Amino acid sequence: MAMDVPPALPATPTRLMDRFRAFIRSRNMAYRTEKTYVHWVLRYIRFHGRLHPEQLKARDVDAFLTHLAVHKHCSPATQKTALNALVFLYREFLGQPLDALNFSYSRKPQRVPVVFSHAEAQALIGHLAGTNQLVARLIYGSGLRINEALRLRVKDVDFAMQQITVRGGKGNKDRTTLLPDSLITPLKLQIDTALATHRQDMADGLGEVYMPFALARKYPGQARSPAWQYVFPAAQLSVDPRATHDDGSPVRRRHHVLDRTVQRAIMLAMRKAQIHKHGNSHTLRHSFATRLLENGYDIRTIQKLLGHADVKTTEIYTHVVKKGGFGVRSPVDM
Repeated sequence: MAMDVPPALPATPTRLMDRFRAFIRSRNMAYRTEKTYVHWVLRYIRFHGRLHPEQLKARDVDAFLTHLAVHKHCSPATQKTALNALVFLYREFLGQPLDALNFSYSRKPQRVPVVFSHAEAQALIGHLAGTNQLVARLIYGSGLRINEALRLRVKDVDFAMQQITVRGGKGNKDRTTLLPDSLITPLKLQIDTALATHRQDMADGLGEVYMPFALARKYPGQARSPAWQYVFPAAQLSVDPRATHDDGSPVRRRHHVLDRTVQRAIMLAMRKAQIHKHGNSHTLRHSFATRLLENGYDIRTIQKLLGHADVKTTEIYTHVVKKGGFGVRSPVDM
C-alpha cells in the first residue's frame, strides 16, 4: 500500500477518529496534515486514559502539552504541531474553542541545519545511480523536499519555461522553482521512460494513477492521462485501498517510488563518499538554500523557491553561511 494514499473511510463514519478524518478531508487538507493531526489527537486521548475529548477541558490540554515539554523533552516545533492539532480538534471539529491555555513551553534552542559542502554533495550524488541519483540532483538543484520530487507529475515539469511546479507542498500550497540546465535532458529521458511504462500499463488494461479526492471528482477520467502520470513511477503496481471495481475486485494503480527507497540509497552513498555528517535527503535541500545565499541571492527569493511560509524559517541558513567565519582570518593562520 502506498504510504501517501488516504485509506478508505466508512460511508457514514461513526467512530470519533473516522469522523475526524472525514472532517479533515472535507476541508481539502493535505493527507500529511491528516496523519499528523490524527497522531497527536490519539496521543492526547491515550494520555488521558482514553477519555473522549468532549470530557476534557483546556486544563487537560495544558497538562498534555506540558508533559511533552517537561517529560518528553520535545522540540518547540513538535509541541507547536501538537497544539495546532488540538486547537483544530476543539475549535473546528468539536465546535468548542479552548479557553486561554497556560502550559509550559519547550525551550530547546534552535539548531543550525547540517549542510553539505558543494564537493560533498557532488561526491554523494556521484555514488548514486539511476532514479535515486536523479531525485537527489533534483533536491539539490531545485530545493525540493524528497516527497515533492517523488510526487511530480509529467505536467508539473515545464521545459519551455524551465521551471517545476510543486503541487500541494507543505501547508498544502503550490509553488514554482527552477529547473536546472543540467537536469533538462535527464528529466526528458525519465519522462519518456515513465510514459513508456504508462503505455504498457494501458495495453494491459490498467494505466490509472492515484489522484486526490477533489481532483478525481473534478477531472473524471484524467487518471489515465499521460499528463497526470508520475515522473518517477514505482516498479510494481499497488492496490488502491480506497477503491474497487464494479465486480468488487481491487483497483491496481502504479504509484510513485517510495521515499524510504531513495533515503536508503542516500545513506549508503554518504558512507561510500565518507561523509561523516548526520545528513539525509533533506540535507541536500539545506545545501541548495545555502549555496544560493553564498552566491548572493536575496532571502525573499530563496524563501519563495523553498516554499517557506515565514521568512524567519529561511533566515536560519544565514547562520550556516556565517559559520564560515564572516570572512575573518584566524590568528592561528597568521
